[in-house]
Amino acid sequence: MSATRLLVLGVVRGHGLAHGYLVGTDLLSWGAGEWANVKWGSIYHALKQLTRDGCLADRTTPPGRTEYEITAKGETEYRRLLRDALRRPETRPDTLAAGLALLPSLTRDDALALLGERLAALETRRDTARDQADAWRDPPHVRELYGLWEHTAAGGADWTRGLMGRLRGGAYPMAGDPNSPGEPGSWAKLKLEQPTGREGER
Repeated sequence: MSATRLLVLGVVRGHGLAHGYLVGTDLLSWGAGEWANVKWGSIYHALKQLTRDGCLADRTTPPGRTEYEITAKGETEYRRLLRDALRRPETRPDTLAAGLALLPSLTRDDALALLGERLAALETRRDTARDQADAWRDPPHVRELYGLWEHTAAGGADWTRGLMGRLRGGAYPMAGDPNSPGEPGSWAKLKLEQPTGREGER
């Protein structure tokens, strides 16, 4: 799954209507170029591909700028990608990062349920790696591989457990909460949009 695809859908959804330069300035201001390898070329490619797939609708506005809005199909795809990013520990780190950036799109209960799935999978992975390390005999250094897997899964489980606790404690405005940035088109109302800084974007 492409983290860029999820992020582009999320930004267009958040604004309600957005042109490519606005999508890019938002994502790069979040540091997504570093943690999700997002680049200008990949953003415009994703916009065009999502439009071809029917997930976005485009229209031309003066002075010849293309703006995008999410479609019903795009909303379904966005929610699928977001849910998979949060519940599946086998996803790449950039995919999890994209899911976290868009976390408020979910209700608190839905986010907790997805993270609970993630936690259960990580705990199973941790215990399996520990059993494999205990059973391994020869060559002995290979035991370090299972130790790495156990440590990584245990760390992921601890972090997931912590996030779940924070959400249960009321951290972050989630979908359905007052002032949540998770509702479609809410970013302009909450003044979360970024200044474009130039005209005539693609």
